[in-house]
Amino acid sequence: MKKKWLAIAGILAGLGIILGLIVYFFVFNKPHTDYSKSKPEFELSASTLFDEFKANPEATAAKYNGKVLAITGELNSVEQTDSLTIAVFSFEEGMFGNEGVRCTMIPEYSEEVLSIPPTTNLTLKGLCTGYNDTDVILEHCSVVK
Repeated sequence: MKKKWLAIAGILAGLGIILGLIVYFFVFNKPHTDYSKSKPEFELSASTLFDEFKANPEATAAKYNGKVLAITGELNSVEQTDSLTIAVFSFEEGMFGNEGVRCTMIPEYSEEVLSIPPTTNLTLKGLCTGYNDTDVILEHCSVVK
């Protein structure tokens, strides 16, 4: 009887190890999405995106948040902090500075965006993560050619 319980315990332990390995390899070790190769779900101008968020943040967030967008507009500036490069499309002067669309670039596209002069029309693609009452935020952005 004791050998039977030991055999059952051994089988359950083996199944637990196999299940743990499956979870590790297929859930925790899953590759990240490459947003530069993703197809945009919406293509619109940066000013339209900003105006929609400003007019109705909740409805617009439900429509665009978590989606890949391709936005086109006139690049106003490029900000660089530590390891981040942020392309800025400005539309209004707010209490805390320019308000508009801020696109955090994928590191591979940082140098390309830094070399683009202001007032150049540009299309960027990235993941919309929301609106913070001053700016629309896009992350993992790349330059669309």
